Amino acid sequence: MSTDDKNRAVAAAILPLVGGAGNITSVAHCMTRLRLGLRDRSLVQDEELKALPAVMGVVEDDTYQIVLGPGTVARVTPEFEALVAEAPAAPAATPSADDFAAQGAAIRAARKARNQTPFKLFLRRIANVFVPLIPALIGCGIIAGLNGLLINLGWLPAVTPALAAIASGFMALIAVFVGFNTAKEFGGTPILGGAVAAIVVFPGVAKVDAFGQTLSPGQGGVLGALGAAVLAVYVEKWCRRWVPESLDVLVTPTLTVLVSGLVTIFGLMFVAGEVSNAIGEFADWLLVHAGAGAGFVLGGLFLPLVMLGLHQALIPIHTTLIEQQGHTVLLPVLAMAGAGQVGAAMAVYLRLPRNGSIRRTIKSALPAGFLGVGEPLIYGVSLPLGRPFVTACVGGAFGGGFVGLFSMLGTKVGSTAIGPSGWALFPLLDGDKGLGRTIAVYAGGLLTGYLAGFVATYFWGFGARLLEEFDVDTDTGPETVVAASAGTTPPPGPAPEPGPEPKPAKL
Repeated sequence: MSTDDKNRAVAAAILPLVGGAGNITSVAHCMTRLRLGLRDRSLVQDEELKALPAVMGVVEDDTYQIVLGPGTVARVTPEFEALVAEAPAAPAATPSADDFAAQGAAIRAARKARNQTPFKLFLRRIANVFVPLIPALIGCGIIAGLNGLLINLGWLPAVTPALAAIASGFMALIAVFVGFNTAKEFGGTPILGGAVAAIVVFPGVAKVDAFGQTLSPGQGGVLGALGAAVLAVYVEKWCRRWVPESLDVLVTPTLTVLVSGLVTIFGLMFVAGEVSNAIGEFADWLLVHAGAGAGFVLGGLFLPLVMLGLHQALIPIHTTLIEQQGHTVLLPVLAMAGAGQVGAAMAVYLRLPRNGSIRRTIKSALPAGFLGVGEPLIYGVSLPLGRPFVTACVGGAFGGGFVGLFSMLGTKVGSTAIGPSGWALFPLLDGDKGLGRTIAVYAGGLLTGYLAGFVATYFWGFGARLLEEFDVDTDTGPETVVAASAGTTPPPGPAPEPGPEPKPAKL
C-alpha cells in the first residue's frame, strides 16, 4: 500500500467512528492532533476509535482531538477533509421535541465537562494565532542553525549569505503573519489585520516620533502586531454596523486601516515594545538569578499546565523571545517535562512485568516520547495510573532545575523555534557559549529528567493496591482501560469470565 493510500485508509477508518461526514463542522490539525468540530458528541464511538492502530489517544477540549503524531496528522488531515467533502449530503430530517431536548442536554453536559472559562477560551484563541506559524519557525530555525554551523566551520562561504536570507525572511515579516491570523481568529478580514500589522515592521516608521522617541522598525514585535490586528477587527465590526452598505466597500477598509494604523503608530508600538523588552529582561534575570529554582518549578509544572490548557499562554512569550533574542531560553527548560515522562514510563514498564497491555503501549510509545511527543505516554500510561503522572512531573522538575542551574553558571540554552522537544530539539538549540556546550547542557538535563522520573516512579509511583490491580498477567483486567486510552488493541485471547466491572485505580 502506498503512503497516500495508507493515509486515506486511516482517514476512512476514523470518519464513521466520529459520526460520519454529517457530524463534522470543522477540520483542523496542530503538531500532533486532528481537531474536529462535532455537531453531536454522542455519535462518537470512543472505544472503537481509540482501538485503531494509528490513533495514539483522544483529548476532548473545545474540539474533539485525535492524537495521530507529528507528520502523520499533517498527511491524514487533507485525506480526511477530502472524504468529508466527497460525502453526499444527508436528507434533512424533521427533528422532534425529544431530539431537541436530547441534543440540548448533550451540549450542556459537554460544555460543563470541558469547563470552558473565558480565560481558557482566550488562551485558546491566542494559541490559534501562533500554532499555524510553528512549521515555518521550525524550518527557518533549523536552517539558521545549519548556517551558523557552516559559518563556524568556515565551509561554503558563498552559500551562507543565501541561507541567512532564507532563515531570516520569515522572522523579518512574522508580524504580518500574526496580524493576518489574529484577524481571522477574531472574526475580521484577515488581509486587513495583516495590513495593519505590517506597519510594525515597515522601515518608514523610523521617521515617526512617539512618546518623545523615534520609533524603530519591528518595535513591539508580535505583541504589537497582535494588538493592532485585534483593534482592526473591532474597528471593522463597528464600521460594518454603521457604514451604509453602498459605501461599505470603500469606507470600511479605509477607516479600519487608518484608525488602527494611527493607534498602532502613536500608542501600541511603544507600549508593546516596552512589554516585549520587559519579557526579555525578566526571562534573562529569572534564569541568571534564580535559574535552578525557576527551572525546577517550570519543569515540574509544565505537564499539569498542558493538561489544563494553560501552556498556551506561553506561546506568544516564546515567539517574542525568538523575535527579540533569536531564541527562547524557556523552551529547553519546559522540554524537561517530557524527559520526566519518559523516565516514569520506563519505571512503569519494570514495575508491571506481568501486564502485557501496558508494556506493549510503553514499547510503542517510547520512541515518540524520546522525540518529544508525550501524548501517548501521558494518556496511555501515566495519567490513567494516577501517581506515575505526579512522579513524571518530579522528573521534569529535576531536569528543568539542571538546565536552570547552568543558566545561573553562565551557560544559557535556547531554542530557535517552538514546537519540538526531546531529542527533536537538538537541531534547534542555540546558546551563548558555543554549540557544543549548549548541546551538552541540554543532554544533561534530559538524562537528569529521565533518571529522576524513573527513580521517583519506581520507588514512589505505586501503592500496594495499584500494583495488586494492575500487575496481572491477563489482557482482560484493568489494564485494558490503559490500553484503550493509548489506542492499542490487546491480542485475542480466551473470553473473560463474567464478573464485576474492574475497579478504578487507587493511588
